[in-house]
Amino acid sequence: MYTKKQWVVFAGLLAVTAATGQSVRRRRPVAQPYTSRDKAFYLDGPTVQFVRPGLAITVQSAAIASDGTITAAVFIADPQGLPLDRTGVTTPGVVSLSFIAAAIPSGQEQYVSYTTRAATGPVIPTTNQAAADSGGTFTSTAIGRYTYTFNTKAPPGFDAAATHTIGVYGSRNLTEFNLGTNYASTTFSFMPNGSPVVNTRDVIRDASCNRCHDQLSFHGGSRRGLALCVMCHTPQTIDPDTGNTLDMKVMAHKIHMGAQLPSVIAGKRYTFIGFQNSVSDFSTVVDPADIRRCTVCHDSSTKAAQTNAWLTNPTRVACGSCHDNINFATGAGHAGGAYIDDTKCAVCHLPQGTRDFDASIAGAHVVPTESSLLSGLIAKITKVDNGSAGSTPTVTFTMTDTKGNGVPPSALGSLSLTMAGPTADYGYTSFGSDTAGTPGYVTESATTRAACAPDGTCSYTFTHAVPSGAAGTYAVALEARRSETILQGTPKQQTVQYGAANPVSYFSVGGPTVAPRRKVVGLANCNQCHVNLSLHGTLRNNTEYCVMCHNPSNTDATRRATAANAADKALPPQGINFNLLVHRIHDGENAAANGVKNPYVVVGFGGSHNDLSDIRYPPFSPSGSAGDTRYCSACHANNSHLNLPTGLNPVIDPQGWITPNPAVSSACSGCHVSKPAASHMLVNTTELGESCQVCHRSGATDAVDKVHAQY
Repeated sequence: MYTKKQWVVFAGLLAVTAATGQSVRRRRPVAQPYTSRDKAFYLDGPTVQFVRPGLAITVQSAAIASDGTITAAVFIADPQGLPLDRTGVTTPGVVSLSFIAAAIPSGQEQYVSYTTRAATGPVIPTTNQAAADSGGTFTSTAIGRYTYTFNTKAPPGFDAAATHTIGVYGSRNLTEFNLGTNYASTTFSFMPNGSPVVNTRDVIRDASCNRCHDQLSFHGGSRRGLALCVMCHTPQTIDPDTGNTLDMKVMAHKIHMGAQLPSVIAGKRYTFIGFQNSVSDFSTVVDPADIRRCTVCHDSSTKAAQTNAWLTNPTRVACGSCHDNINFATGAGHAGGAYIDDTKCAVCHLPQGTRDFDASIAGAHVVPTESSLLSGLIAKITKVDNGSAGSTPTVTFTMTDTKGNGVPPSALGSLSLTMAGPTADYGYTSFGSDTAGTPGYVTESATTRAACAPDGTCSYTFTHAVPSGAAGTYAVALEARRSETILQGTPKQQTVQYGAANPVSYFSVGGPTVAPRRKVVGLANCNQCHVNLSLHGTLRNNTEYCVMCHNPSNTDATRRATAANAADKALPPQGINFNLLVHRIHDGENAAANGVKNPYVVVGFGGSHNDLSDIRYPPFSPSGSAGDTRYCSACHANNSHLNLPTGLNPVIDPQGWITPNPAVSSACSGCHVSKPAASHMLVNTTELGESCQVCHRSGATDAVDKVHAQY
């Protein structure tokens, strides 16, 4: 089972651990520490016990001598605590470590790195960037335990009473075991004079980033966690190729603003030139949460020490990174005029003002649809009557504001109800010849036909019937939207359009039980990134409702005929089944690189051109780049991605390689877009159906979770 080299490593491990007293008994079986996202999860037990994949780095102590010599004692181990030989001789995998040393000068908030490197470029001829130490030495004290002596020394007269931090990032090469490379990072803060650490740089915690990015990592995957990032990404580090600062507070704001940056809107690009002249262009980034929701990143629940700094300490640099059309030196674009320092920023920009949309920091960043000045709109379906085959269902529902007051249909801009079924799979039920433009469902406007009491209790009877001969479970959903003008008579007057959360109710047609439509994605999962998923002018915001219209038989055919873009008219309709739509949207810019037949463009209301092929999916890969779609459970609920949709309705996909496309192939081809992939799906489908489950079911050779394992 093992190669000769592996047996040598194993024998060496036994000899060394016995000689050093670092108990061999740790090789006894341990509880499964790996999840289904880890490649080790799918290996045989003996191999896992032999290799023990993973890497943990701990800095146990650090010191700076009077002559400036910096040392750090570090312990490297596997995830269960077994010490690792960094040379890879007595334990599997060579471990590479890099060290950073930096300090927060007294009276300042950000690091200045002692370890630097020279960088040159066309915009800035030469600059010193914060970087890892080079040329330091290791001294081994025991297996897994090393003292690293920096080649870089602390500058003469360094402040021993200032916070100093050692940052370590490392990798463990396990490619010979088909386990890739494991990465880890850590930091250790200390005071050279031995005093307790008081001053830290702790503005945003990883948990805030990882709710959308999954595992924040950069530079090939080895640099993980903001505590390490902020040691180098400080005002001292500049990109010499573009002249852009690499200061984290500027970078993070600008990256997340992306396409909405005033400078980008004006025609500039926001880029960096990285390793081997690679270009990182963030000019197309669109924040899925809405950039005005500052608390998505500045989340006080993480208990970061400076979590409220964005509220209490506004600065020209931080604020100007998003509002980059302001010139604080001249006052251009700034209502408060020119400012040469930050001392008076908080005079106007208080943490919280007296009303939304004022000059306070919280008030200025209110998302209009979440304004406290709105009355609100809450819709609930209470029952569905007369839902038998051939009958027209009557839906009873309530429409109130947040205080419980009834909201009449006359106060709404839109009120509609939708019916679809059966829930076994939507898409191929006809509700009449007049619903050809809405295949698989029917939507009726109730704005003028709903009967409502003053308390907001309403009823509506469909004009379309449940199809004759129908059976199973059907669904009814409601959408409603209103507009309100707030702050009337003030300079901040605005009209806000917003929708109610979509209620969905299920009813049985000729059967004793109700079987809701299977739950594939969770709305809460969507809102990890989107915070408040809302589409179609705020009308639709519930995935249970989305799938009723975005069903296997639906396309953008009715809109494409009136496309504003001539090129769109020339192409066949675009499939908009929910699994195709969502996979293709999130695969975004990856699809073009992987051989998609046509860019994913949907023609929407009014013939609008909606090109969804440039979206950059936020989750990071183990190698440190955004766009990793292998983390299926980020969206899927209850491991639904493991349950292949065998036998469900075929999907109409006129711009795809295969149409109609069987259900499993359609789901997978949302991301696996190439012609060879389509050919593979096609050749494994016969008149008997798809054979995908032979290889890709849970537990099979190429099970979905196994082939999507990342770490």
